[in-house]
Amino acid sequence: MSAPAGGTRRRGRPPRTESAGTRDRILTAAREEFSERGYEKTSVRGIAKAAGVDPALVHHYFGTKEQVFEAAIEVAFAPVLGASATVADGPPDGAGERLTRFFFGLWENPATRTPLLAIVRSAFDNETAAAVFRRLVAAQLLRRVAAQLEQPDAELRTELAAAQLVGCAVLRYVIKAEPLASADPEQLVARLAPVVQGHLTGP
Repeated sequence: MSAPAGGTRRRGRPPRTESAGTRDRILTAAREEFSERGYEKTSVRGIAKAAGVDPALVHHYFGTKEQVFEAAIEVAFAPVLGASATVADGPPDGAGERLTRFFFGLWENPATRTPLLAIVRSAFDNETAAAVFRRLVAAQLLRRVAAQLEQPDAELRTELAAAQLVGCAVLRYVIKAEPLASADPEQLVARLAPVVQGHLTGP
């Protein structure tokens, strides 16, 4: 059977000649779309357009929008997992400063800030995205950090420390509330680290 007029590709499985970088291009586009629009306003069609592919390819590689989101943030979440090693890498009384400095290092770096924005904005505006976020955070991050603490209520302590830092990130990078949004990161580390330390190891 002859090819469709104009060389338009049919929907369905991509040809074997499809570029090996297509999947990565879709993930990159997905992170940018979720970052700018949040989960609710992002569509598979929009991701496909940003990636320069047919929407059928997005479904082929990832399935539903929820699965695209989970794949996109799981890759983006990888640098965050270093938090547990950061807490363990030194004396307990310095864990608050190490974790706070590590956290702001991620947010101040444009390469990691964009996917983090995608995660936070999407989790705030859609319960499906929030459930994916909770699953990743609980299983892959907070439990790892809590495992480095000796206190019996380590998971609660870790969640309180995370709430302190994430709340600050939302105000600074998402809402962009002043003067917090323009404050020197070192000043923020100096002020927040003792509070985070209190959550992690305080009485």
